[in-house]
Amino acid sequence: MNSYNYEGFVLLKLKKKIKNEFEPNILVFCCNWCSYAGADLAGVSRFQYPPNIRIIRVMCSSRVDPIFVLRAFNNGIDGVLIIGCHMGDCHYMKGFEYTQTRMSHLKNLIKYIGIEEDRFQLHSISASEGKQFAELIKDFTKKIIEFGELKIPKKPGIFELDYIVKLNRTREL
Repeated sequence: MNSYNYEGFVLLKLKKKIKNEFEPNILVFCCNWCSYAGADLAGVSRFQYPPNIRIIRVMCSSRVDPIFVLRAFNNGIDGVLIIGCHMGDCHYMKGFEYTQTRMSHLKNLIKYIGIEEDRFQLHSISASEGKQFAELIKDFTKKIIEFGELKIPKKPGIFELDYIVKLNRTREL
């Protein structure tokens, strides 16, 4: 009887998972000094936000290399957020300004590749804005759910494969 209930429970859970709407995988890069502290405040204050995010703490948002974002998409992440300090509040003076410049170029590249550009966003949150952090995560998750699952293959190496093909073509010439 127990195993039947257990199997029934698993079957019910599988059916529910099939019926449920898409649950995106979201990667969030947070700067140590402001946005990570804001995320911590959101948790301590018990502000609710979707649990399907993974936070990576970096010392400064400018530490996030554009390759990290491309690899995230290549490995099946459906949305990427970079959250840094407000302008003028950066612990490293102009780190967030530098990030904005680099990531604007990346946004153009993402659009060129064929990924919706709103799957990647850059925001600023201070250490005292826990509620805003939770709201940002909710809004971003809603937007990614509207887009649906990322349309590029989930197998690693797709960008490298394209590079190898181009490299071989140049060698043939």
